[in-house]
Amino acid sequence: MLSDYRRIFSPAGTLLFSAAGFIARLPLAMIGVGIITMLSQLGVEWWLAGSVSATQALAAAAIGPQISRLVDRHGQRRVVLPAMAVTVAAIGALLLCARYAAPAWTLYITAAVAGCMPSMGALVRSRWAEIYLQSPRLLHTAYSLESVLDEVIYVVGPALAITLSTSVSAEAGPLAAAVLLAVGVLLFAAQRRTEPPVRHESQRPGGSVLRIPGLGLLVLTLTSVGVAYGSVEVATVAFADAHHHKGFSGLLLGVYALGSGLAGAVFGAIRPRGAITRRLLVSVCAMAVTMAPLLFAPSLAALAGMLFVAGMAIAPTLITAMGLVSHLAPAAQLTESITWLVSGLSVGVALGYAASGWVVDVAGASAGYRVPCAAALLAAATVSLALPRLTRAGVQ
Repeated sequence: MLSDYRRIFSPAGTLLFSAAGFIARLPLAMIGVGIITMLSQLGVEWWLAGSVSATQALAAAAIGPQISRLVDRHGQRRVVLPAMAVTVAAIGALLLCARYAAPAWTLYITAAVAGCMPSMGALVRSRWAEIYLQSPRLLHTAYSLESVLDEVIYVVGPALAITLSTSVSAEAGPLAAAVLLAVGVLLFAAQRRTEPPVRHESQRPGGSVLRIPGLGLLVLTLTSVGVAYGSVEVATVAFADAHHHKGFSGLLLGVYALGSGLAGAVFGAIRPRGAITRRLLVSVCAMAVTMAPLLFAPSLAALAGMLFVAGMAIAPTLITAMGLVSHLAPAAQLTESITWLVSGLSVGVALGYAASGWVVDVAGASAGYRVPCAAALLAAATVSLALPRLTRAGVQ
């Protein structure tokens, strides 16, 4: 079962760039909650802390694809180093503005500039795609590994940021994110051997990558998946609070992530069968089916089991979607294309937070799970609509 995971690290430099990419991606999971925790520790109102964090997230979703477009045109090293420097400087400025009680508009501006953080997940996956473009099975395994690492990042990152900001100093969480970003990007950029080559302009179709047949619908699918993922988090915290055990919400969400991570690891060790478009449809339909029981959870113990099962559909969906991009996009636009999926996912998570919070306020904690159920159904419907376009594009 583990033989394919060992094989993907056979080429020289693969372990180094994957490890460096892991370090550089940790800040992505730390910065949002780190900003909220820092500002709340400094006495800033919660609504302001949340909106500043949301500004950074939305800026990253908008700026990320543009940075990745530059990566495709000029190479990873030439672009990610200055993007990292701008992001680190912006985070530093944000910390100073927060510490010295600068006007609120300075917090928004510095948070927006911090959105220049490069999409390291896309850069790592584009390196794997370059190495295993002619070996779909090993590329599937490599993408599975990165999805499992993403789950680890989103479990470890927020906990680390919150712990540092509450136990060391208010600014420690975002500061650690900036340091990890700088170290990770420097280590990643130093791995020149595995950096994808810059394709000639003639290999790069004109216009936006969203014009690639099927890619726009794939981004919408990942946005729906993000809504489902984010809304489950909010609804679970509300459900635990309603049952007078809010402290258990972290454990419940850890079980959710564990289900996704284990499923991703097993999925990566299995030889892919059938058309990749059909596998994506099966994955999103499985997500819709496994989300439904959450509406009827009678207790926290039952909810834990349901979340574990529901989480098992997340990683296979993301792995298959990322793999499908390599079929759709030309190599000269692969990084930007993957980043659009990541941005769609991030925007979806933010929308999921807002939508489920509103539903919980209006209809109660259990009703919050209506949002992920609806989002999963929307994802399945979107993939169904995308299948004819993907077939016409020659994807099997």
